[in-house]
Amino acid sequence: MLPEDLMLLFLHDETGRVLTDTVSIHTALAGAVLKELVDSGRVAFENDGRKVVVVDPTPLQDEFLQKSLTRLDQAMESQRAVVRLRTHVRENVMAQLVDQGVLTVENTRMFGIFPTKRYVIQDPQVISDLRNAVCQAALRRRAPDEHIGALMTLLYAVNAVYEVFDGDIDRYEINARAREIAGDDWAAQAVELAMDGMSRMTSWRIVASEMTAASVGGSS
Repeated sequence: MLPEDLMLLFLHDETGRVLTDTVSIHTALAGAVLKELVDSGRVAFENDGRKVVVVDPTPLQDEFLQKSLTRLDQAMESQRAVVRLRTHVRENVMAQLVDQGVLTVENTRMFGIFPTKRYVIQDPQVISDLRNAVCQAALRRRAPDEHIGALMTLLYAVNAVYEVFDGDIDRYEINARAREIAGDDWAAQAVELAMDGMSRMTSWRIVASEMTAASVGGSS
């Protein structure tokens, strides 16, 4: 599915380390989940084209998508739906990949103290082939199919197209191609708006914290 392949693109082929920041990964994955729900016919846009709503509550066979569907408990703007779907999305997608045998998980300790999980890629060629297919489309060497186009669109929405490629690749060229493919895609717009909203929220928290610190300092 789209979320799993997107997550694979965010992983280094050999080390399994992530190639971009957590906020971008979670938001892009949430956008991929929402697109899966819309494409499955379970979720659709209302007549005004602004809000998405569950139109078919029939349980899905995929437990992960079913849990995601239940999070959309009312009509909401697509960017709000993306934010709602971010909860535990990365952990759930990783669990899907483990169940499929693409990854294995090892319990380890960070700095020898803090318990953590390390994901080991079982077949690096799977990621390499997927990355190559996206790269070929980004460099205009072949037309992207719907799936590859969706992957590029979501990567573009979080400004991560360049980050998922290795080697000497022109950043401007592949970003321009991704922008062309994304066009006015609703999923890309929803992800971009969600990213903007979270960025503003973070900025306000920083400002509020600085104002509180200044107030405390001034009153002493």
